[in-house]
This record gives sequence, structure tokens and C-alpha cells, in this order.
Amino acid sequence: MLNIKDIKKQFPIFQNHPDLVYLDSPASSLKPKQVIDKEIEYYQQYGVNVFRGIYPLSEKSTIEFEETRQIVSKFINANKPEEIVFTRNATESLNLLTYSLGRKIIKKEDEIVTTIMEHHSNFVPWQVLSSETGVIFKVLDINDEGYLEINWNKIITRKTKILTLTYISNVLGTINPVKQIILEVKRINPKIIVIVDAAQAIPHLKIDVQDLGADFLVFSSHKMLGPTGVGVLWGKEKIFKEMSPFMYGGDMISEVYIERTTFKNPPHKFEAGTPAIGQVIALKEAIKFLEKIGLNNILKHEEELTSYCYKLLNQTFGKKIKIFGPKNLQKKCGIVSFSLNHFHPHDIAQILADEGICVRAGHHCAMPLHQRLKVLATVRASFYIYNDVKDVVRLIDGLKKVTKVLG
Repeated sequence: MLNIKDIKKQFPIFQNHPDLVYLDSPASSLKPKQVIDKEIEYYQQYGVNVFRGIYPLSEKSTIEFEETRQIVSKFINANKPEEIVFTRNATESLNLLTYSLGRKIIKKEDEIVTTIMEHHSNFVPWQVLSSETGVIFKVLDINDEGYLEINWNKIITRKTKILTLTYISNVLGTINPVKQIILEVKRINPKIIVIVDAAQAIPHLKIDVQDLGADFLVFSSHKMLGPTGVGVLWGKEKIFKEMSPFMYGGDMISEVYIERTTFKNPPHKFEAGTPAIGQVIALKEAIKFLEKIGLNNILKHEEELTSYCYKLLNQTFGKKIKIFGPKNLQKKCGIVSFSLNHFHPHDIAQILADEGICVRAGHHCAMPLHQRLKVLATVRASFYIYNDVKDVVRLIDGLKKVTKVLG
């Protein structure tokens, strides 16, 4: 069992806001002191550019930067650090793939497949690519409990070039059986490229990319206790080498002549310009923090809080509340999206905010999914390593006030 009291002491934000109930970690997680300290260390002790200088400060900065690449590689069990590309966020990682991969391999007779539960970042870029190229864009539905129930033999064909899907829904919390899906679709079409959006999965699940079987996987630092401004794109080296750069500029160049330009090998081919150096360096401390606590322990803790929250919500509000997503808590992470009576989600969120309770209200960058659920918006509460049963009780008490004020 996690010692939440000790964990919260390591997050400075709680010292400044001792009554804070933060239930919006899928949007962005809070940052532990060691992450903040590491970023400050960079700016105070060796805050210069990477790769450019041969003087000691630049060499130190470069060593720290590349050490993060090695730690990220080990964290997801990549074949080598060179398979790790740093971007600004998971959104940029996915857009990089649509430009550098999708526009290279997609032809008019091909198909791109995704799901209705995707975040806009893993939906809109492929939708736009499909409309520009004229290829078929297939969107897979879910059942009423929030699961993908797919006969892949009817979906995947020899013309399917790309399957791109989320590991965990940021609205429903559904944990998709990604490994089994990849095995099945690659059996049907061995040449298919599978892209996994792991932005919501990386803070909770131990991911082994070699075991998973995907071709690409993306996630963001800021959702896993790390700084903002850093995304990760993992990909198979062979495919990376065949892709064109996403942007052109400093440090991704091998040679430039008036007539032609040649580029460095991956990952640097895809990292044009000065990166978010301090933030990348601090990401390694977030990974160390997660590994020390243990991802299995985190997932178990979330499951216990989610179960307690489900119980109290149903006991307190009965038929007035509708919770979306799987009821089997072993098949979801600590996300609870709901509607309460006829109250508008933004009104609910505002009243909760007045009580120091932070939740998300809206479509959560997943409008197609909300259209499928036949609701304009939902309230999303989520649980992570710094939440405890007291936070659940505060949420319930806050919702009682909502019914009193709005009812």
C-alpha cells in the first residue's frame, strides 16, 4: 500500500495549497520536488545548449540530455537509445508520423484505421491526411460499456497501411488489449504499421515496446510527473531511417551544400533546432520517481480509489448519476467520467473548483467519442499517486453541494 502522506510531501504544490484536491492528472500530472530541482539545476549550473560546444558546460548539458534518452529507452525496453526521439509532446509526435511516415507510404487505394475513443491528437491528423490523399478512413466503434469489440478480419485488409489507436481512453479509462490487437492485425496484414498513443498509459502501466509489437509509440512527459514541453516518439530504427525529416534546421544536418543537403541518422534527424533541454533532463527524474514507487503499485492504488469512488457515487446519487466506461475496474485506470442529473458539467466543475476540487469538464479533446455517448460533455475525475480516500470523500461532498445549489 502506498504511503500517500509521504508521497504528497514530495510535491511542493501541496505545501502551497494544503487543501488542494487535484483530480485532473490525465490533463497534466503534478511534479515532485526532484523533477523541479533537476530542471533548476540545469539552468543554474550548466544552462547552455547541447551538442554545439566543446567547452565543459556544453559537454555536461549534452551528457545529461543523452542520459535521459538512455533512461527513457530502458524504461520502455527499446532496442537502443537511438529509437527515442524527443518532441514537444505526444501531439507533435503523432503529427510527425502523419507528415514523415503517412505522406510517404500512403497511396490513394490504401486505408487508415483508428477508433472512436481517440484523443483529437490521434484522430484529426489522420482524418486530414485521409481527406488530402483520398484514402479510406475507418473509425472503429465501441460497445455501450466502452470496449472495442472488433472482428479484425472484417476491418483489416491488405490495403490497410496504418492502424493507430490509444492504449487507454482519456475519457473512459478503458485499457485496450493492445498487445492482442497487434498480434491479430499483423497476422492478417504483416505489413501494417501500428501506432500506439500511450500518453494516458505511460503513467500507470509498465510498457515493453519489444513485447508489445507496435511499430511506433508516443507519450508526453507532463502526464508522467515530468515537465511540460517534452514528448517522446519511439519507433523501429529501420522505419525511422526510411522516413524524411519533419522539420529542417540546426543540429539535424550532416552536410549542406548549395546543391544538396544530407541529414544525420535518427534520432537527431527528427530533432531540428534547440530542444527543451532543461525539461528533457528533468524527465529522467520523473522516471526514477515512478520506478521507485512501482507502476504495479500505482495501478493497484488507483483501482482501490476508483472502486471506492464508484461505490460512494452510486450510494449517494443512485440513478441521478451516470458513469461512463467499463464497470470492470481491472480493465480501466483511475478515470471516472460522469454526468449528474441534468446539471451542465461546467457548472458542476465550477462549484467543485470553489471547494478546492480540480476536475475536468467538457469533451476532453474527444468530441467523436462524446457524440457516440450521446452527451455534449462529461465531468472527469481521476486518481493518481497523490490522491487518497479523503479526496474521494471531498469529491462526494462537493457533488452534494452541487445538487443543493443547482437542484
